[in-house]
Amino acid sequence: MGDNDCIKSRWNFDGYEWEFRVYPNCWGYSVAVELAFLSKPRRASVKRAFLRKARRGSVRVAVCCRLVDPAGTLEPSNEVCEQRVFSRPNDYIFKFFILRSKLAASGYLRGDSFTVQCTIDVLKELPATDPVKEVPVPSSNLHRHLAELLRSKTGADVTFLVCGKSFAAHKLILAARSPVFMAEFFGDMKENCARRVEIKDMQAAVFKSLLHFIYTDTVPEFDEKGKEVMVLAQHLLAAADRYDLDRLKLVCESKLSGGISVDTAATSLALAEQHNCPQLKAKCVQFIVRNREVLDAVLATEGYKYLAASCPSVLSDLLESSLRVGESTSTDAYS
Repeated sequence: MGDNDCIKSRWNFDGYEWEFRVYPNCWGYSVAVELAFLSKPRRASVKRAFLRKARRGSVRVAVCCRLVDPAGTLEPSNEVCEQRVFSRPNDYIFKFFILRSKLAASGYLRGDSFTVQCTIDVLKELPATDPVKEVPVPSSNLHRHLAELLRSKTGADVTFLVCGKSFAAHKLILAARSPVFMAEFFGDMKENCARRVEIKDMQAAVFKSLLHFIYTDTVPEFDEKGKEVMVLAQHLLAAADRYDLDRLKLVCESKLSGGISVDTAATSLALAEQHNCPQLKAKCVQFIVRNREVLDAVLATEGYKYLAASCPSVLSDLLESSLRVGESTSTDAYS
């Protein structure tokens, strides 16, 4: 056979015509296998205009060839593979070469024949799809359900009497939030079986806010401004310390620290000392001794009288801080 003589084998695969051409005497010293694409590629349907090659139409294939022994005596030869993109009819690719001398010595040549196994894999482009969006998760609404439970009194098993007003609640929720309520209702204290509990030394409005925080972890009144809100924060701080509600205590401490004034400084300082709020205490002292005018104004308030009567030890801290500020002012003036 001459250089251009070949043995052809035509296949129809994936709707396309393919032709393998085997040249037993290519260039007079080797055997070659050629794959030809005979069809017109279909125009791909894609969503994204920037895939221009896919829109023009193309076929991507992987071609593999190897020698095999039909009798099964020899294992197949090593497979040679390559990928190719066909975009027009009669495209072809020379894929497999072997020297005639090696073929004769390989054992795959039996008499005057040999067998070549060829494989075509058509690699399809995946259609463009919109990315899968994450499933949105709404914010927690547990506090709303618990607030409704408190409002509706459904399943309430204890009633608190505070300054002539009654408040229905649930022992398990109170105990889960407060170690004090846990001891009262499920410990050895006398209230563990009581369905009515009287709360003394606390205003009804303060206890209402305390209950709301226990159920919802929020104090809606703190979103407002004014002297009444600061007074509520003072009383609620004492209530939080009484029932060992650490987070509420910090919430109140933060609210009071951000609203210190001449009218509230001394009272807040007394509360900070009584209920172990070091940050609030430092803020109050810093405000009171900031200058002589503020100090004199605070000393003239009813809150300072309460501070002097209930926490006399704090007065020494105020005096010491005032002296340090005075020394600093004098030094600055001298400079």
